Amino acid sequence: MEEFKVRPATLSDLDTLLGFEQEIIRAERPFDPTIREGEISYYDIKDLILSQEAEVLVAEVDGKIVASGYAKIKRARHYLDHERYSYLGFMYTAPEYRGRGLNGKIVDGLREWSYKRDIKEVRLTVYQDNIGAIKAYGKVGFKKHLVEMRLVDDQGQG
Repeated sequence: MEEFKVRPATLSDLDTLLGFEQEIIRAERPFDPTIREGEISYYDIKDLILSQEAEVLVAEVDGKIVASGYAKIKRARHYLDHERYSYLGFMYTAPEYRGRGLNGKIVDGLREWSYKRDIKEVRLTVYQDNIGAIKAYGKVGFKKHLVEMRLVDDQGQG
């Protein structure tokens, strides 16, 4: 069995991570008709790598990066029982490495990073129809919490 190493991302990983970002966007487009066509970007990965308020982790095997994820400290809404939380994003595993627990290893590393900063609340968002992702996050302890809904005027009146 291959040995995986989880480590913080560095700027030298940027080209690979930018490729992962495009794969995430490509995978999410079928779930979200509001994502603009053409080349887009979700994240400022360089800024996340350099930030003291975020941690980008990668999993690698034989020196090849095969998975990623980030935690970013965010301020909670004023009415919640916590002031800050870690928001997870940029969760990606190369197709040939899926099903091997890499998502869990990345989440564990990000959760540990968060806990060291006294942040116990960890959240992420996932498309409701992305059953594979929901199952993967459920395996590492996430529970469904909110459902975001939208209303579209298909008649172009508004």
